Amino acid sequence: MFTSLRTTIHRDDGDDLLTAGLGLAGLAGAKPPAFADPAHPTPAELRRRAIWSNWRGIADLSADGGYGTLYGSTTRVPGREFSAYARIPGAHQPHRVLVQVPDSFDARKRCLLVAPSSGSRGIYGAIAVAGAWGLPKGCAIAYTDKGTGTDYFDLDNQSGARADGTVGALGSADDLAFVPDAGVGASGVAVKHAHSQDNPEADWGRHVRQAAEFALQALDEALPQSAPFTFANTRVIAVGISNGGAAVLRAAELDSPDGWLDAVVAGEPMIASQGGRALYDYATEAALLMPCALLDIADLPKSPLSAQAAAAGAQRCASLAAAGLLQGGDAKAQAASAHAVLRRNGWTDAALHAGALSVDFDIWRAVAVTYASAYGRYGVGEHPCGYGFAAQERDLSARAATDAERAAWWADSSGIPPGAGVGIIDPRSAAPDPSLAGLQCLRALWDGSGNDADRVRRGIAETRASLPRAGLPVIVIHGLDDGLVPPVFSSAPYVAAAQAAGRDVRYWQVRNAQHFDAFLALPDYGARYLPLLAYVYAALDRVAAAGGSGGTLPADTVIQTVPRGDKPMTMDNLALPR
Repeated sequence: MFTSLRTTIHRDDGDDLLTAGLGLAGLAGAKPPAFADPAHPTPAELRRRAIWSNWRGIADLSADGGYGTLYGSTTRVPGREFSAYARIPGAHQPHRVLVQVPDSFDARKRCLLVAPSSGSRGIYGAIAVAGAWGLPKGCAIAYTDKGTGTDYFDLDNQSGARADGTVGALGSADDLAFVPDAGVGASGVAVKHAHSQDNPEADWGRHVRQAAEFALQALDEALPQSAPFTFANTRVIAVGISNGGAAVLRAAELDSPDGWLDAVVAGEPMIASQGGRALYDYATEAALLMPCALLDIADLPKSPLSAQAAAAGAQRCASLAAAGLLQGGDAKAQAASAHAVLRRNGWTDAALHAGALSVDFDIWRAVAVTYASAYGRYGVGEHPCGYGFAAQERDLSARAATDAERAAWWADSSGIPPGAGVGIIDPRSAAPDPSLAGLQCLRALWDGSGNDADRVRRGIAETRASLPRAGLPVIVIHGLDDGLVPPVFSSAPYVAAAQAAGRDVRYWQVRNAQHFDAFLALPDYGARYLPLLAYVYAALDRVAAAGGSGGTLPADTVIQTVPRGDKPMTMDNLALPR
Protein backbone atom coordinates (compact mmCIF):
# COMPACT_ATOMS: atom_id res chain seq x y z
CA MET A 1 0.00 0.00 0.00
CA PHE A 2 2.88 2.42 0.75
CA THR A 3 5.88 3.25 -1.46
CA SER A 4 8.74 5.79 -1.59
CA LEU A 5 9.07 5.83 2.19
CA ARG A 6 11.17 8.62 3.75
CA THR A 7 12.12 9.51 7.32
CA THR A 8 13.50 12.90 8.33
CA ILE A 9 14.55 14.32 11.70
CA HIS A 10 13.57 17.82 12.85
CA ARG A 11 15.28 18.55 16.16
CA ASP A 12 17.85 21.24 15.41
CA ASP A 13 17.50 24.75 16.81
CA GLY A 14 16.53 26.00 13.35
CA ASP A 15 13.96 23.32 12.65
CA ASP A 16 10.97 21.57 14.21
CA LEU A 17 7.76 19.79 13.22
CA LEU A 18 5.25 22.62 13.63
CA THR A 19 6.91 25.68 12.09
CA ALA A 20 10.13 24.35 10.50
CA GLY A 21 12.02 26.58 12.94
CA LEU A 22 10.30 29.77 11.79
CA GLY A 23 8.21 30.38 14.91
CA LEU A 24 5.24 32.72 14.89
CA ALA A 25 7.33 35.71 13.78
CA GLY A 26 8.76 33.82 10.81
CA LEU A 27 5.40 32.43 9.76
CA ALA A 28 3.79 35.87 9.99
CA GLY A 29 6.54 37.51 7.95
CA ALA A 30 5.49 38.54 4.46
CA LYS A 31 8.74 37.37 2.88
CA PRO A 32 8.94 33.61 2.21
CA PRO A 33 11.95 31.59 3.38
CA ALA A 34 14.59 31.94 0.70
CA PHE A 35 16.14 29.28 -1.52
CA ALA A 36 19.94 29.52 -1.74
CA ASP A 37 19.66 28.49 -5.39
CA PRO A 38 16.14 29.38 -6.66
CA ALA A 39 16.34 26.87 -9.49
CA HIS A 40 17.51 24.01 -7.26
CA PRO A 41 16.14 24.30 -3.72
CA THR A 42 17.02 21.56 -1.26
CA PRO A 43 14.37 19.28 0.27
CA ALA A 44 14.81 21.06 3.61
CA GLU A 45 14.30 24.47 1.97
CA LEU A 46 11.20 23.23 0.15
CA ARG A 47 9.74 21.78 3.34
CA ARG A 48 10.28 25.03 5.24
CA ARG A 49 8.73 27.05 2.45
CA ALA A 50 5.76 24.67 2.14
CA ILE A 51 5.08 24.90 5.87
CA TRP A 52 5.32 28.70 5.70
CA SER A 53 2.94 28.97 2.73
CA ASN A 54 0.40 26.54 4.17
CA TRP A 55 0.29 28.30 7.53
CA ARG A 56 -0.26 31.61 5.79
CA GLY A 57 -2.88 30.14 3.48
CA ILE A 58 -5.00 28.84 6.38
CA ALA A 59 -4.49 30.89 9.57
CA ASP A 60 -4.85 34.58 10.41
CA LEU A 61 -1.39 35.46 11.69
CA SER A 62 -1.89 39.24 11.63
CA ALA A 63 -0.71 41.21 14.65
CA ASP A 64 -4.20 42.01 16.01
CA GLY A 65 -5.80 38.65 15.17
CA GLY A 66 -4.95 36.86 18.41
CA TYR A 67 -3.23 33.80 16.99
CA GLY A 68 -0.71 32.36 19.44
CA THR A 69 -1.98 34.53 22.30
CA LEU A 70 -5.76 33.96 22.52
CA TYR A 71 -5.88 30.66 20.65
CA GLY A 72 -3.55 28.36 18.74
CA SER A 73 0.12 27.55 19.22
CA THR A 74 3.37 27.80 17.29
CA THR A 75 5.55 26.38 20.03
CA ARG A 76 8.68 24.50 18.98
CA VAL A 77 8.01 20.75 18.67
CA PRO A 78 11.01 18.51 17.88
CA GLY A 79 10.45 15.10 16.35
CA ARG A 80 10.47 12.99 13.20
CA GLU A 81 8.50 12.82 9.98
CA PHE A 82 7.59 9.67 8.06
CA SER A 83 6.23 10.06 4.55
CA ALA A 84 5.17 7.87 1.65
CA TYR A 85 2.90 7.50 -1.31
CA ALA A 86 -0.32 5.56 -0.76
CA ARG A 87 -2.69 4.30 -3.42
CA ILE A 88 -6.40 3.57 -3.39
CA PRO A 89 -7.06 0.26 -5.20
CA GLY A 90 -7.83 1.01 -8.83
CA ALA A 91 -6.53 4.60 -8.74
CA HIS A 92 -4.28 5.90 -11.50
CA GLN A 93 -2.25 8.10 -9.15
CA PRO A 94 -1.08 7.88 -5.52
CA HIS A 95 -1.79 10.33 -2.74
CA ARG A 96 0.80 11.58 -0.29
CA VAL A 97 0.70 10.59 3.37
CA LEU A 98 2.92 12.06 6.08
CA VAL A 99 3.12 11.38 9.81
CA GLN A 100 4.66 13.71 12.38
CA VAL A 101 5.75 11.97 15.60
CA PRO A 102 6.79 14.46 18.28
CA ASP A 103 9.51 13.47 20.72
CA SER A 104 6.93 14.20 23.43
CA PHE A 105 4.56 11.49 22.13
CA ASP A 106 3.13 9.63 25.12
CA ALA A 107 2.88 5.93 24.29
CA ARG A 108 0.65 5.46 27.34
CA LYS A 109 -2.04 7.80 25.92
CA ARG A 110 -1.53 7.03 22.21
CA CYS A 111 -3.19 10.08 20.66
CA LEU A 112 -3.37 10.29 16.86
CA LEU A 113 -5.00 12.99 14.74
CA VAL A 114 -5.58 12.26 11.06
CA ALA A 115 -5.98 15.38 8.94
CA PRO A 116 -6.65 15.77 5.21
CA SER A 117 -5.53 18.98 3.55
CA SER A 118 -8.10 21.67 2.86
CA GLY A 119 -8.76 22.89 -0.64
CA SER A 120 -6.39 21.26 -3.11
CA ARG A 121 -3.36 21.89 -0.88
CA GLY A 122 -0.31 19.70 -0.57
CA ILE A 123 0.74 17.42 2.25
CA TYR A 124 1.26 20.23 4.79
CA GLY A 125 -2.15 21.73 4.02
CA ALA A 126 -3.62 20.86 7.43
CA ILE A 127 -0.63 21.68 9.63
CA ALA A 128 -2.31 24.82 11.02
CA VAL A 129 -5.46 22.80 11.73
CA ALA A 130 -4.28 19.52 13.27
CA GLY A 131 -0.59 20.10 13.93
CA ALA A 132 -1.12 23.35 15.79
CA TRP A 133 -3.52 21.67 18.23
CA GLY A 134 -2.07 18.18 18.50
CA LEU A 135 1.72 18.43 18.31
CA PRO A 136 2.14 20.61 21.43
CA LYS A 137 -0.04 18.10 23.30
CA GLY A 138 2.17 15.16 22.32
CA CYS A 139 -0.18 13.71 19.69
CA ALA A 140 1.07 12.22 16.44
CA ILE A 141 -0.43 13.74 13.29
CA ALA A 142 -1.19 11.88 10.06
CA TYR A 143 -1.75 13.99 6.95
CA THR A 144 -2.98 13.21 3.45
CA ASP A 145 -3.25 15.43 0.39
CA LYS A 146 -6.29 13.25 -0.46
CA GLY A 147 -5.34 12.84 -4.11
CA THR A 148 -5.13 16.57 -4.83
CA GLY A 149 -1.98 18.42 -3.81
CA THR A 150 0.83 20.41 -5.40
CA ASP A 151 2.55 17.71 -7.44
CA TYR A 152 2.33 19.62 -10.72
CA PHE A 153 3.84 18.10 -13.87
CA ASP A 154 5.55 20.31 -16.45
CA LEU A 155 4.46 18.95 -19.82
CA ASP A 156 6.97 21.07 -21.75
CA ASN A 157 9.90 20.03 -19.57
CA GLN A 158 8.58 16.49 -18.88
CA SER A 159 9.30 16.73 -15.17
CA GLY A 160 7.43 16.60 -11.90
CA ALA A 161 7.73 16.54 -8.13
CA ARG A 162 9.65 13.77 -6.42
CA ALA A 163 8.94 12.32 -2.98
CA ASP A 164 11.11 15.00 -1.34
CA GLY A 165 9.49 17.85 -3.30
CA THR A 166 12.42 18.44 -5.65
CA VAL A 167 11.96 18.34 -9.42
CA GLY A 168 12.76 15.12 -11.24
CA ALA A 169 12.76 14.32 -14.95
CA LEU A 170 10.47 11.69 -16.38
CA GLY A 171 12.55 8.63 -17.20
CA SER A 172 15.37 9.40 -14.77
CA ALA A 173 13.50 9.82 -11.46
CA ASP A 174 11.71 6.72 -10.22
CA ASP A 175 9.64 8.43 -7.50
CA LEU A 176 7.58 11.08 -9.30
CA ALA A 177 4.39 11.79 -7.37
CA PHE A 178 2.24 12.43 -10.43
CA VAL A 179 2.78 11.40 -14.04
CA PRO A 180 -0.25 12.29 -16.17
CA ASP A 181 -1.49 10.35 -19.16
CA ALA A 182 -0.69 12.96 -21.78
CA GLY A 183 -0.25 12.74 -25.53
CA VAL A 184 2.95 13.49 -27.38
CA GLY A 185 3.43 17.23 -27.76
CA ALA A 186 1.19 18.18 -24.83
CA SER A 187 2.12 21.59 -23.44
CA GLY A 188 1.54 23.54 -20.26
CA VAL A 189 1.11 22.23 -16.73
CA ALA A 190 -0.78 19.15 -15.59
CA VAL A 191 -2.45 19.57 -12.19
CA LYS A 192 -3.00 16.45 -10.13
CA HIS A 193 -6.47 17.35 -8.83
CA ALA A 194 -7.69 18.17 -12.33
CA HIS A 195 -5.82 15.60 -14.41
CA SER A 196 -5.36 12.43 -12.35
CA GLN A 197 -8.49 10.89 -13.97
CA ASP A 198 -9.37 9.48 -10.54
CA ASN A 199 -12.09 11.88 -9.29
CA PRO A 200 -10.25 11.86 -5.94
CA GLU A 201 -13.17 13.39 -4.04
CA ALA A 202 -15.10 10.14 -4.44
CA ASP A 203 -12.43 8.43 -2.30
CA TRP A 204 -11.60 11.12 0.25
CA GLY A 205 -12.82 8.97 3.14
CA ARG A 206 -10.57 6.12 2.08
CA HIS A 207 -7.62 8.51 1.73
CA VAL A 208 -8.14 9.50 5.36
CA ARG A 209 -8.33 5.86 6.44
CA GLN A 210 -5.08 5.02 4.60
CA ALA A 211 -3.31 7.95 6.27
CA ALA A 212 -4.36 6.56 9.65
CA GLU A 213 -3.09 3.09 8.66
CA PHE A 214 0.24 4.57 7.64
CA ALA A 215 0.43 6.36 10.98
CA LEU A 216 0.20 3.08 12.88
CA GLN A 217 3.04 1.71 10.73
CA ALA A 218 5.12 4.86 11.33
CA LEU A 219 4.51 4.70 15.09
CA ASP A 220 5.66 1.07 15.14
CA GLU A 221 8.88 2.20 13.46
CA ALA A 222 9.34 5.29 15.61
CA LEU A 223 8.61 3.58 18.92
CA PRO A 224 9.38 -0.13 18.52
CA GLN A 225 9.55 -0.62 22.27
CA SER A 226 5.85 0.34 22.48
CA ALA A 227 4.68 -1.53 19.37
CA PRO A 228 2.32 -2.67 18.10
CA PHE A 229 0.17 0.39 17.56
CA THR A 230 -3.33 -0.60 16.49
CA PHE A 231 -6.72 1.01 16.13
CA ALA A 232 -7.75 -0.88 19.26
CA ASN A 233 -5.06 0.71 21.46
CA THR A 234 -4.67 4.14 19.77
CA ARG A 235 -7.25 6.92 19.98
CA VAL A 236 -7.84 8.36 16.51
CA ILE A 237 -9.54 11.71 15.89
CA ALA A 238 -10.12 12.95 12.33
CA VAL A 239 -10.14 16.71 11.83
CA GLY A 240 -10.33 18.90 8.75
CA ILE A 241 -11.70 22.16 7.39
CA SER A 242 -13.38 23.06 4.09
CA ASN A 243 -13.09 20.08 1.76
CA GLY A 244 -10.80 18.55 4.38
CA GLY A 245 -13.88 18.79 6.59
CA ALA A 246 -15.82 16.98 3.90
CA ALA A 247 -13.11 14.31 3.77
CA VAL A 248 -13.34 13.54 7.49
CA LEU A 249 -17.13 13.32 7.26
CA ARG A 250 -16.73 10.86 4.39
CA ALA A 251 -14.28 8.92 6.58
CA ALA A 252 -16.95 8.89 9.30
CA GLU A 253 -19.10 6.75 6.98
CA LEU A 254 -16.57 3.92 6.86
CA ASP A 255 -17.46 1.11 9.18
CA SER A 256 -15.05 -1.69 9.99
CA PRO A 257 -14.60 -4.35 12.68
CA ASP A 258 -11.55 -2.54 14.11
CA GLY A 259 -13.60 0.56 14.96
CA TRP A 260 -10.76 2.59 13.56
CA LEU A 261 -12.11 6.09 14.17
CA ASP A 262 -13.02 7.46 17.62
CA ALA A 263 -14.25 11.01 16.90
CA VAL A 264 -14.55 13.58 14.09
CA VAL A 265 -14.28 17.37 14.05
CA ALA A 266 -15.31 18.97 10.73
CA GLY A 267 -14.97 22.71 10.17
CA GLU A 268 -16.92 24.47 7.39
CA PRO A 269 -17.22 21.15 5.50
CA MET A 270 -17.78 21.24 1.76
CA ILE A 271 -20.19 18.33 2.04
CA ALA A 272 -23.06 17.42 -0.28
CA SER A 273 -25.88 15.36 1.19
CA GLN A 274 -29.61 14.88 1.03
CA GLY A 275 -31.32 18.27 0.93
CA GLY A 276 -28.13 20.19 0.16
CA ARG A 277 -26.47 21.48 -3.00
CA ALA A 278 -23.32 20.24 -4.66
CA LEU A 279 -20.31 22.57 -4.68
CA TYR A 280 -20.19 22.52 -8.46
CA ASP A 281 -23.82 23.66 -8.66
CA TYR A 282 -23.54 26.72 -6.46
CA ALA A 283 -19.96 27.57 -7.52
CA THR A 284 -20.87 27.81 -11.21
CA GLU A 285 -24.03 29.73 -10.34
CA ALA A 286 -22.00 32.17 -8.25
CA ALA A 287 -19.29 32.52 -10.90
CA LEU A 288 -21.88 33.69 -13.42
CA LEU A 289 -24.29 35.75 -11.32
CA MET A 290 -22.51 37.01 -8.23
CA PRO A 291 -20.25 39.61 -9.90
CA CYS A 292 -23.43 41.36 -11.07
CA ALA A 293 -25.57 40.68 -7.99
CA LEU A 294 -23.05 42.27 -5.62
CA LEU A 295 -23.73 45.66 -7.21
CA ASP A 296 -27.16 45.48 -5.55
CA ILE A 297 -25.72 44.91 -2.06
CA ALA A 298 -24.56 47.74 0.17
CA ASP A 299 -21.61 47.79 2.55
CA LEU A 300 -19.62 44.95 1.02
CA PRO A 301 -16.26 44.18 2.65
CA LYS A 302 -13.37 45.60 0.64
CA SER A 303 -10.23 43.98 -0.70
CA PRO A 304 -7.50 45.44 -2.92
CA LEU A 305 -9.36 44.02 -5.94
CA SER A 306 -12.88 45.23 -5.09
CA ALA A 307 -12.93 48.20 -7.48
CA GLN A 308 -11.72 46.06 -10.37
CA ALA A 309 -14.33 43.40 -9.55
CA ALA A 310 -17.13 45.99 -9.43
CA ALA A 311 -16.23 47.24 -12.90
CA ALA A 312 -16.24 43.69 -14.25
CA GLY A 313 -19.55 43.11 -12.45
CA ALA A 314 -21.22 45.93 -14.36
CA GLN A 315 -20.10 44.34 -17.63
CA ARG A 316 -21.38 40.96 -16.43
CA CYS A 317 -24.81 42.49 -15.77
CA ALA A 318 -24.93 43.78 -19.33
CA SER A 319 -23.74 40.46 -20.77
CA LEU A 320 -26.34 38.40 -18.91
CA ALA A 321 -29.11 40.85 -19.77
CA ALA A 322 -28.15 40.69 -23.44
CA ALA A 323 -28.33 36.89 -23.22
CA GLY A 324 -31.85 37.13 -21.79
CA LEU A 325 -30.81 35.76 -18.39
CA LEU A 326 -31.55 38.91 -16.37
CA GLN A 327 -34.24 41.55 -16.36
CA GLY A 328 -33.71 45.30 -16.43
CA GLY A 329 -32.60 48.06 -18.75
CA ASP A 330 -29.63 49.29 -16.73
CA ALA A 331 -26.96 47.91 -14.39
CA LYS A 332 -28.95 48.79 -11.26
CA ALA A 333 -32.02 46.84 -12.34
CA GLN A 334 -29.95 43.97 -13.74
CA ALA A 335 -28.02 43.66 -10.46
CA ALA A 336 -31.29 43.53 -8.54
CA SER A 337 -32.46 40.78 -10.88
CA ALA A 338 -29.29 38.73 -10.34
CA HIS A 339 -29.54 39.28 -6.57
CA ALA A 340 -33.14 38.04 -6.59
CA VAL A 341 -32.15 34.88 -8.47
CA LEU A 342 -29.47 34.03 -5.93
CA ARG A 343 -31.79 34.70 -3.00
CA ARG A 344 -34.45 32.44 -4.51
CA ASN A 345 -31.83 29.71 -4.84
CA GLY A 346 -30.95 29.85 -1.15
CA TRP A 347 -28.14 32.38 -0.87
CA THR A 348 -28.32 34.54 2.25
CA ASP A 349 -27.17 38.14 2.25
CA ALA A 350 -24.55 37.15 4.84
CA ALA A 351 -23.10 34.60 2.41
CA LEU A 352 -23.24 37.10 -0.44
CA HIS A 353 -21.36 39.72 1.57
CA ALA A 354 -18.54 37.28 2.32
CA GLY A 355 -18.79 35.81 -1.19
CA ALA A 356 -17.44 39.11 -2.49
CA LEU A 357 -13.99 37.78 -1.58
CA SER A 358 -14.36 34.87 -4.00
CA VAL A 359 -15.49 37.27 -6.72
CA ASP A 360 -12.60 39.67 -6.11
CA PHE A 361 -9.99 36.89 -6.29
CA ASP A 362 -11.64 34.83 -9.08
CA ILE A 363 -12.02 31.82 -6.76
CA TRP A 364 -15.35 30.66 -8.19
CA ARG A 365 -13.88 30.17 -11.66
CA ALA A 366 -10.76 28.45 -10.29
CA VAL A 367 -12.93 25.97 -8.37
CA ALA A 368 -15.23 25.29 -11.30
CA VAL A 369 -12.46 24.74 -13.85
CA THR A 370 -10.53 22.24 -11.72
CA TYR A 371 -13.53 20.39 -10.31
CA ALA A 372 -15.20 19.98 -13.72
CA SER A 373 -12.08 18.22 -14.96
CA ALA A 374 -11.84 16.07 -11.82
CA TYR A 375 -15.50 15.07 -11.76
CA GLY A 376 -15.43 14.10 -15.43
CA ARG A 377 -12.14 12.21 -14.99
CA TYR A 378 -10.69 14.16 -17.91
CA GLY A 379 -7.04 13.92 -18.81
CA VAL A 380 -4.67 16.55 -20.12
CA GLY A 381 -6.15 18.42 -23.07
CA GLU A 382 -9.62 16.89 -22.62
CA HIS A 383 -11.44 19.59 -20.64
CA PRO A 384 -14.91 19.89 -22.20
CA CYS A 385 -14.73 23.69 -22.01
CA GLY A 386 -11.20 23.80 -23.41
CA TYR A 387 -9.44 25.04 -20.28
CA GLY A 388 -5.83 24.25 -19.52
CA PHE A 389 -3.08 25.46 -17.19
CA ALA A 390 0.29 27.03 -17.94
CA ALA A 391 2.73 29.73 -17.00
CA GLN A 392 1.57 32.95 -18.64
CA GLU A 393 2.82 36.04 -20.39
CA ARG A 394 1.51 39.46 -19.41
CA ASP A 395 -1.24 39.10 -22.02
CA LEU A 396 -2.26 35.78 -20.34
CA SER A 397 -1.03 33.66 -23.24
CA ALA A 398 0.73 30.42 -22.38
CA ARG A 399 4.51 30.14 -22.15
CA ALA A 400 7.00 27.61 -20.83
CA ALA A 401 7.79 27.76 -17.12
CA THR A 402 11.21 28.80 -15.92
CA ASP A 403 13.44 26.56 -13.80
CA ALA A 404 12.82 28.72 -10.72
CA GLU A 405 9.04 28.73 -11.19
CA ARG A 406 8.96 24.97 -11.63
CA ALA A 407 11.16 24.38 -8.60
CA ALA A 408 8.82 26.38 -6.32
CA TRP A 409 5.48 24.86 -7.36
CA TRP A 410 5.54 22.06 -4.79
CA ALA A 411 6.09 24.49 -1.91
CA ASP A 412 4.23 27.60 -3.05
CA SER A 413 1.12 26.49 -4.90
CA SER A 414 -2.30 25.82 -3.37
CA GLY A 415 -2.95 22.92 -5.73
CA ILE A 416 -5.53 24.82 -7.78
CA PRO A 417 -4.53 27.50 -10.33
CA PRO A 418 -4.22 30.41 -10.61
CA GLY A 419 -1.25 30.86 -8.31
CA ALA A 420 2.47 30.21 -7.91
CA GLY A 421 3.12 31.23 -11.49
CA VAL A 422 0.54 28.90 -13.07
CA GLY A 423 -2.62 30.38 -14.58
CA ILE A 424 -5.83 29.29 -16.26
CA ILE A 425 -5.73 29.23 -20.06
CA ASP A 426 -9.20 30.01 -21.43
CA PRO A 427 -9.50 29.54 -25.20
CA ARG A 428 -13.02 31.06 -25.17
CA SER A 429 -11.86 34.35 -23.67
CA ALA A 430 -13.14 37.34 -25.63
CA ALA A 431 -13.96 40.99 -24.95
CA PRO A 432 -15.92 42.63 -23.49
CA ASP A 433 -16.58 39.93 -20.82
CA PRO A 434 -13.53 37.65 -21.11
CA SER A 435 -14.61 34.85 -18.77
CA LEU A 436 -18.31 34.71 -19.71
CA ALA A 437 -18.26 32.08 -22.48
CA GLY A 438 -16.13 29.69 -20.47
CA LEU A 439 -18.32 30.09 -17.40
CA GLN A 440 -21.46 29.45 -19.42
CA CYS A 441 -19.87 26.25 -20.68
CA LEU A 442 -18.98 25.21 -17.12
CA ARG A 443 -22.52 25.91 -15.93
CA ALA A 444 -23.98 23.83 -18.77
CA LEU A 445 -22.06 20.83 -17.46
CA TRP A 446 -24.40 21.02 -14.46
CA ASP A 447 -27.75 22.02 -15.94
CA GLY A 448 -27.27 21.15 -19.61
CA SER A 449 -27.42 17.96 -21.64
CA GLY A 450 -24.98 15.82 -23.58
CA ASN A 451 -22.26 13.30 -22.87
CA ASP A 452 -19.96 15.73 -21.08
CA ALA A 453 -22.70 17.00 -18.78
CA ASP A 454 -23.72 13.44 -17.99
CA ARG A 455 -20.09 12.55 -17.30
CA VAL A 456 -19.52 15.46 -14.91
CA ARG A 457 -22.82 14.92 -13.07
CA ARG A 458 -21.99 11.23 -12.70
CA GLY A 459 -18.70 12.18 -11.05
CA ILE A 460 -20.50 14.58 -8.71
CA ALA A 461 -22.96 11.84 -7.73
CA GLU A 462 -19.99 9.68 -6.69
CA THR A 463 -19.10 12.27 -4.03
CA ARG A 464 -22.47 12.39 -2.28
CA ALA A 465 -22.21 11.83 1.47
CA SER A 466 -24.10 9.30 3.53
CA LEU A 467 -24.56 9.05 7.30
CA PRO A 468 -21.71 8.71 9.79
CA ARG A 469 -21.25 5.42 11.59
CA ALA A 470 -23.72 4.91 14.42
CA GLY A 471 -22.25 5.88 17.79
CA LEU A 472 -19.35 7.89 16.35
CA PRO A 473 -19.10 11.35 18.02
CA VAL A 474 -19.01 14.13 15.39
CA ILE A 475 -18.83 17.90 15.85
CA VAL A 476 -19.54 20.11 12.84
CA ILE A 477 -18.52 23.79 13.08
CA HIS A 478 -19.57 26.34 10.47
CA GLY A 479 -19.48 30.12 10.15
CA LEU A 480 -22.92 31.54 9.43
CA ASP A 481 -21.36 34.14 7.10
CA ASP A 482 -19.50 31.56 4.99
CA GLY A 483 -19.53 32.85 1.42
CA LEU A 484 -17.66 29.99 -0.27
CA VAL A 485 -19.43 26.99 1.31
CA PRO A 486 -22.69 28.41 2.67
CA PRO A 487 -23.92 26.27 5.57
CA VAL A 488 -27.45 26.24 4.19
CA PHE A 489 -26.13 24.19 1.24
CA SER A 490 -23.75 21.96 3.20
CA SER A 491 -23.55 21.58 6.99
CA ALA A 492 -27.17 22.35 7.83
CA PRO A 493 -28.76 19.64 5.66
CA TYR A 494 -26.01 17.14 6.55
CA VAL A 495 -26.51 17.65 10.29
CA ALA A 496 -30.30 17.56 9.95
CA ALA A 497 -30.20 14.24 8.13
CA ALA A 498 -27.69 12.75 10.56
CA GLN A 499 -29.58 13.84 13.66
CA ALA A 500 -32.90 12.65 12.21
CA ALA A 501 -31.30 9.21 11.82
CA GLY A 502 -30.14 9.22 15.44
CA ARG A 503 -26.44 9.80 14.77
CA ASP A 504 -24.28 11.48 17.43
CA VAL A 505 -23.65 14.73 15.54
CA ARG A 506 -23.37 18.12 17.25
CA TYR A 507 -23.53 21.44 15.38
CA TRP A 508 -21.78 24.70 16.31
CA GLN A 509 -22.89 27.69 14.26
CA VAL A 510 -20.57 30.68 14.58
CA ARG A 511 -21.88 34.15 13.93
CA ASN A 512 -19.62 36.60 12.07
CA ALA A 513 -17.34 33.89 10.70
CA GLN A 514 -16.68 33.37 6.99
CA HIS A 515 -14.62 30.78 5.12
CA PHE A 516 -11.05 32.08 4.88
CA ASP A 517 -9.20 32.84 8.12
CA ALA A 518 -6.10 33.85 6.15
CA PHE A 519 -7.96 36.74 4.49
CA LEU A 520 -8.69 38.27 7.91
CA ALA A 521 -5.31 39.93 7.43
CA LEU A 522 -7.20 42.28 5.07
CA PRO A 523 -8.29 45.10 7.40
CA ASP A 524 -11.95 45.22 6.39
CA TYR A 525 -12.35 41.45 6.66
CA GLY A 526 -10.51 41.33 9.99
CA ALA A 527 -12.78 44.05 11.35
CA ARG A 528 -15.96 42.17 10.41
CA TYR A 529 -15.20 38.47 10.85
CA LEU A 530 -13.83 36.06 13.44
CA PRO A 531 -11.36 33.17 12.78
CA LEU A 532 -13.03 29.76 12.53
CA LEU A 533 -9.86 27.92 13.60
CA ALA A 534 -10.42 29.07 17.17
CA TYR A 535 -13.67 27.08 17.29
CA VAL A 536 -12.14 24.03 15.60
CA TYR A 537 -9.49 23.95 18.35
CA ALA A 538 -12.19 24.39 21.00
CA ALA A 539 -14.13 21.47 19.53
CA LEU A 540 -10.98 19.33 19.63
CA ASP A 541 -10.56 20.29 23.29
CA ARG A 542 -14.07 19.07 24.00
CA VAL A 543 -13.62 15.85 22.04
CA ALA A 544 -10.36 15.12 23.86
CA ALA A 545 -11.93 15.82 27.25
CA ALA A 546 -14.89 13.58 26.42
CA GLY A 547 -12.64 10.58 25.79
CA GLY A 548 -14.63 7.76 24.24
CA SER A 549 -18.01 9.06 25.42
CA GLY A 550 -19.94 11.25 23.03
CA GLY A 551 -22.48 11.88 25.76
CA THR A 552 -20.31 14.60 27.31
CA LEU A 553 -19.89 16.53 24.09
CA PRO A 554 -21.48 19.99 23.96
CA ALA A 555 -25.01 20.44 22.70
CA ASP A 556 -25.83 22.23 19.47
CA THR A 557 -25.21 25.94 19.84
CA VAL A 558 -25.14 29.24 18.01
CA ILE A 559 -22.03 31.10 19.17
CA GLN A 560 -22.73 34.80 19.59
CA THR A 561 -19.44 36.45 18.64
CA VAL A 562 -18.60 40.16 18.56
CA PRO A 563 -16.58 41.57 15.63
CA ARG A 564 -13.41 43.33 16.79
CA GLY A 565 -13.65 46.31 14.46
CA ASP A 566 -10.35 48.20 14.33
CA LYS A 567 -9.18 46.91 17.74
CA PRO A 568 -7.06 43.89 18.65
CA MET A 569 -8.91 40.61 19.20
CA THR A 570 -9.99 39.71 22.73
CA MET A 571 -11.60 36.62 24.26
CA ASP A 572 -14.85 38.59 24.50
CA ASN A 573 -14.87 38.87 20.70
CA LEU A 574 -14.41 35.12 20.27
CA ALA A 575 -16.97 34.08 22.92
CA LEU A 576 -15.55 30.56 22.81
CA PRO A 577 -17.85 27.87 24.24
CA ARG A 578 -16.78 26.55 27.61
